[in-house]
Amino acid sequence: MTTTSEKDSQQLTRQMSKRVSQSVFDGSPLRVVLLVDVYNGAQQQFLEAYEQLCNQVASVPGHISDQLCQSIENPSQWLITSEWESAPPFLAWVNSEEHVQMVRPLHSCVRDTRSLRFQVVRETGGAATGDVAQRRLQVAPRIGDGVIRHALTFTVKPGSEPQVAKILANYDSPETRVDETTRLVRTSLFMHGNRVVRAIEVRGDLLVALRHVARQPEVRAVEEAINPHLEQERDLSDDESARVFFTRAALPAVHHVSVDELPEGERYALYYPARPGSGMQLAEALARRDEEAAEDPTCPVLRSTIFQRDDVVVRLVDVRPGLDADAALPEPGSQAPLNALLDGGAARMELITDRRSPDA
Repeated sequence: MTTTSEKDSQQLTRQMSKRVSQSVFDGSPLRVVLLVDVYNGAQQQFLEAYEQLCNQVASVPGHISDQLCQSIENPSQWLITSEWESAPPFLAWVNSEEHVQMVRPLHSCVRDTRSLRFQVVRETGGAATGDVAQRRLQVAPRIGDGVIRHALTFTVKPGSEPQVAKILANYDSPETRVDETTRLVRTSLFMHGNRVVRAIEVRGDLLVALRHVARQPEVRAVEEAINPHLEQERDLSDDESARVFFTRAALPAVHHVSVDELPEGERYALYYPARPGSGMQLAEALARRDEEAAEDPTCPVLRSTIFQRDDVVVRLVDVRPGLDADAALPEPGSQAPLNALLDGGAARMELITDRRSPDA
């Protein structure tokens, strides 16, 4: 029988794998930093809206504490920090419709925000006086590849899929170099039924890259062309409408593992329909499976990224040249442990377009 101590040791050992460059499933405490730029003269309004929001957030499962700070140099600059038991409960909340409605009162007094999320690696004093395993801190820092992975997803009206696919496949790529430190690496578009998934890879600052892309005329033309086909209306020329759309469309990367440094591979996206309320559990189960597969030298997958929001789970895989997505799917009969979390079988998504930066 495996003891609690042995389980902790196994957990900590697994966390040290250099193949896994990103994961929200370590169980480490999460620190969230929100930088806020408030309109001049709206400081009191912002404070009142925050106090109302703070009371609501306090009852969210997984939330531990938060702090509100105001700059001593510029009264319009504020900082909100919060601590969570781990990343999954925070992501479940921040990507929920409840959160969208909860933060609406802030929009009228806030010019801009920037959210940063960090897993706690080391700490001093207080909770740090106990054993590291009790706080489930990471034993070693992750070794990444310098690429930030993110995705957006939305649905279109049934019957409009062929028109939408044609619009999304035929557009002029925007300038990939954003500034001295940020550039677009790759954009991959997939569809499954009436669901669209746009996976984005960026070196540098993701938010700066997304804003850059949104401003490009070729991209704006495409967004305008698909607007009539969307199931949920949006107006990207309106700040409030655009903010709500991108909040609802966000499909965060929750796990990434690289098996091999080979740059080229065949790219596929696999859609895993989760049973209601099981999306995060399903994503974690797939992440564990990817980690185990990464230790197999015959593994056909070069890289795997799992994106999850609510019950939408998408796995983006780069497969060794000459193979196809079937090599990345579970062997017949091996999916039994996932059946309780799946609402049907995994499905290969249709690739609409896959574009790399020339200097990627």
